[in-house]
Amino acid sequence: MQQQDHPSVNRPIEDAISTLPADAIVGRATHENAPAVVIRADHVQTVLSTLRSDAGFDHCSCVTAQEYEDRFETVYHLTSYDDRTRELSVVIPTTKENPVSESAAPVYSTAEWHEREAYDLVGIEYEGHPDLRRILLPETWQGHPLSKDFNQNQPQIVPLRENANPLEQDQREGTDTMHLNIGPHHPSTHGVLHLNVTLDGETVADVEPDIGYIHRCEEQMCQKGTYRHQIMPYPDRWDWGGAGLLNEWGYARAIEDLADIDVPEYAQVIRTMSAELSRILSHFLFTAMYALDVNGEFTAAFMYGFRDREAVQDILEDLTGQRLMFNYFRVGGVAWDIPEPRAEFFEKVRGVIDDLPQKLTEYHTLLTGNETFQLRCVDTGELPPEVAKQYGVTGPVARGSGIDYDIRRDDPYGYYDNLEWNVVTEDDCDNFARVLVRLREIEESAAIVAQCVDLLEDWPEDERTCQANVPRTLKPTGECYRAVEGAKGELGIYIRADGTDTPARFKIRGPSFSNLSALPAMAKGEYVADLVATLGSLDTIMGEVDR
Repeated sequence: MQQQDHPSVNRPIEDAISTLPADAIVGRATHENAPAVVIRADHVQTVLSTLRSDAGFDHCSCVTAQEYEDRFETVYHLTSYDDRTRELSVVIPTTKENPVSESAAPVYSTAEWHEREAYDLVGIEYEGHPDLRRILLPETWQGHPLSKDFNQNQPQIVPLRENANPLEQDQREGTDTMHLNIGPHHPSTHGVLHLNVTLDGETVADVEPDIGYIHRCEEQMCQKGTYRHQIMPYPDRWDWGGAGLLNEWGYARAIEDLADIDVPEYAQVIRTMSAELSRILSHFLFTAMYALDVNGEFTAAFMYGFRDREAVQDILEDLTGQRLMFNYFRVGGVAWDIPEPRAEFFEKVRGVIDDLPQKLTEYHTLLTGNETFQLRCVDTGELPPEVAKQYGVTGPVARGSGIDYDIRRDDPYGYYDNLEWNVVTEDDCDNFARVLVRLREIEESAAIVAQCVDLLEDWPEDERTCQANVPRTLKPTGECYRAVEGAKGELGIYIRADGTDTPARFKIRGPSFSNLSALPAMAKGEYVADLVATLGSLDTIMGEVDR
């Protein structure tokens, strides 16, 4: 496996904490994945700026808001793009009577959306936030759904208001801006996503993603489910594009750390194989749909994408019994072993994997070698690495900006660190680079699957343990944030366990949420036609954005 050299400038975490202003620190805490420092609500920007600039914590993975009996709390989960194993939780408590905290948005641009969600669902306000308003629910919504005093039976009034032009007062001489709605029901948005676009001629002067159309309170539903059996079916539903197994692994990794469960090595190999098949499934869907978005290519590339995706889907159906919502992972392992006859299954997998090089050549001929496709994608949707890091961008979008960051390698789990594979990056930072990354990642995933098949074929029959011996009822305690490399990027789960069989807080960090927040920075100044190509290159899935 390709290794990454980490810069030596990053000082140890305890040294980093010691440089913080003494009057800012309230106390210390411990999370399963990282040390935690508790700070005052009016020192957020000072502390985070110090940690970012002096200690190298340049990646704000997630922001979790929650309510206790006596206080509200915001947790900023920090790490480094250069060293994923360096993690720090920054905890900001506020009183019940006055839940106001200083905003982190001036330090981490990604916090702007995360804090809006925290305000929307929990009710914490963030002083100094550039645009603190609801993000998932309508502005007229009464109450905050994840707060303890929320009345689920109260009536809600949701008026239909005319959209205002955000540049209405900016009518420069000789300039005429126009407001354009794209979506929420539009094939190019790939789901119920609404874009408020302001055009100056054909140039995008402003774009604001409007999300929340399929918000289903997935976090609250997980908080009502038991750890052992009732939560695992939900992760598949966050990404119906085929990456459900990767999402299942995100939850499994978090609860297995909290409950101190060791997954059998054999089950880890099966997990790794099935997860990479799931990644291939997702990337083929992206390739097919992006060809349709950018090239209007329905007869060849679009149909080829679904043809090749179908072959992988058949394998996963044989393995899991499902074609869409796989529900194959279990806490402590997987549901069952490789289907019999094993030799026939492995032969089928090898047949698909062996055919991929020729098929990928076809995609490069039809798409990346196509002059029209190049004109639409090269030098459009540019996302410089420093901007991508500010917005917490991960996955193929980050790696298309030259950011060498992949959790499978940088914070190893499963069987990845025992296999030979490479992290794919491209340095051009545009839509074309993001397409190349995904096509090359299909090759790397195929290599991982082939190695797993070789291992599973020769595995001694008496050592084929698919699940650890997990108690019927799990009642862990503690707090933990764990992430896996999903098809779209970093899929993270934060769990606060209070000793009962259901989570006190369950937070989902969907990669598409952070990736989509970078769209305005990528699209402003481009032509409106390029906006469609830029949005498609993010490969967002709205079940993961809205949750």
